Amino acid sequence: MLGLKTKFRNFYCNLYLSKIRLFNPHIKVGKGVQLQGFPIFRFSKEANVNIGENVKFTNHTKYNMVGIFKPCTIYVEKNAKLIIGKNSGFSGVSIYCSKEIIIGENLTCGGNVSIWDTDFHPLNYLDRIQNVQNKIVSKPIIIGNDVFIGANSIILKGVTIGDRAIIAAGSVVTKPISANEVWGGNPARFMKEIK
Repeated sequence: MLGLKTKFRNFYCNLYLSKIRLFNPHIKVGKGVQLQGFPIFRFSKEANVNIGENVKFTNHTKYNMVGIFKPCTIYVEKNAKLIIGKNSGFSGVSIYCSKEIIIGENLTCGGNVSIWDTDFHPLNYLDRIQNVQNKIVSKPIIIGNDVFIGANSIILKGVTIGDRAIIAAGSVVTKPISANEVWGGNPARFMKEIK
């Protein structure tokens, strides 16, 4: 039997997701998506977003004692594509999708992880001063199935992470990672193979 607090939270969770579907009918949200606290989702009207079944977004430290700095934030730009596979879980994640981010099934994502497929700003200082948008570099990110990303890690543009890989906490991932490998550090380096 569900308690009153749980029923109330589930009601508002469903209301929040219904609002997203109502104002963004092209966005697909699977059954059983859970919100513990409220995230901040911003999707362009022209974005392609598909969130799989039973995905969980934890948005407050009271639901995850690892110490979440903020609610989950997801932003998907015009004509960008974000796919999140079923049974994945996030705690205070930051996902910024300007081109394409594909996340496989069963991702375990530690607290305060950032997944960004863009540099946000041009690298050349004059282009930054003038805010030259077409000089901003963006590249797709692909994360395989059954991956574990440790807390406070950053996954940067152009990265592919193979199935069952493990990213140690606090890592900054800038290179492709093969399946069944453990990587860690800043920048992340190969540590060992998973047998």
